[in-house]
Amino acid sequence: MFNLENITRKNILEMKPYSSARSEFKGQAEVFLDANENPNETLLNRYPDPLQTQLKNEIAKHKSVKPNQIFLGNGSDEAIDLLYRAFCEPGRDKAYVFPPTYGMYTVSAAINNIDVVELPVYPDFKLASLESAKSSVNTAGLLFICSPNNPTGNIIDQKTITDYANHFKGLVVVDEAYIDFSNEVSTTSLLDEIPNLVILQTFSKAWGLAGARLGMAFASVEVIETLNKIKPPYNVNTLSQKEALVALNNRAETKNDIDTIVEEREKLILQLEPLSQVLKIYPTEANFILVAFENANDLFKKLIEKGIIVRNRSQQVKDCIRITVGTPKENALLINTLKEMQE
Repeated sequence: MFNLENITRKNILEMKPYSSARSEFKGQAEVFLDANENPNETLLNRYPDPLQTQLKNEIAKHKSVKPNQIFLGNGSDEAIDLLYRAFCEPGRDKAYVFPPTYGMYTVSAAINNIDVVELPVYPDFKLASLESAKSSVNTAGLLFICSPNNPTGNIIDQKTITDYANHFKGLVVVDEAYIDFSNEVSTTSLLDEIPNLVILQTFSKAWGLAGARLGMAFASVEVIETLNKIKPPYNVNTLSQKEALVALNNRAETKNDIDTIVEEREKLILQLEPLSQVLKIYPTEANFILVAFENANDLFKKLIEKGIIVRNRSQQVKDCIRITVGTPKENALLINTLKEMQE
């Protein structure tokens, strides 16, 4: 039986969280003289809701979860860092990753003095079976599964995620930053049956709010309460909360954006396939494509000279460049530039 207290750091269990003015009083009043704010009214003279109640209620309806199963942070990176702080004892617990994958799992582990164990993947970047990795997964901590994976774009099936979660003593963190571009159902559907599951999503990709820095974590009520206990009091600013609410109230526009990006992704793949310098195009369910090129490093530099910025991932996957799906105009410019380079 999974027990969250068994993997929560003792100092976190025993600490008394900071109590901010806005967490002590919730509601409406005519006069606020409790938080040492500037009393002259502007758009931003008051502190934001520390628990983002209105926004969480809207997200809960959209994601079919309960509001108290949601944590909101300054990007998904804040949630990742707080998960380490709460549930990983330095020098004892470990972080488990399946490279190539998102680099912040390892960076945050280093910041928190947590050793990283790299688990095997198959040549198509699917996770190795639990049986083949079981001997390496021998402590508590955090096990990260990115799906769709960055930078490869492939989805991880829910059976594999469930197998690892049922075996692992710590928390399994499924990073779904790109799930909106996939046909796969979100693992939020498994929340109520898998107590050690945490799902990360973001407003930065499909929702078009990268500048707002707003990440979401979905987990059990107990995990969310722990993250809220140790987060900064006002970690999500007023403007970000308002812009996210606007986006949630314009879901049709977001869906149209997603449909357009997916359509452009498929067009871009078809246009890349006949190019002579393209060695391989990896299957993707994200808003980017991982492509192996001849002389990828040289091509990357030449694209920069032409004012086209892509991501060189050759250190993660040999000779590979990650291409974000842009607007039709941007994608056409990329393809025309690549054609000119092969002539």
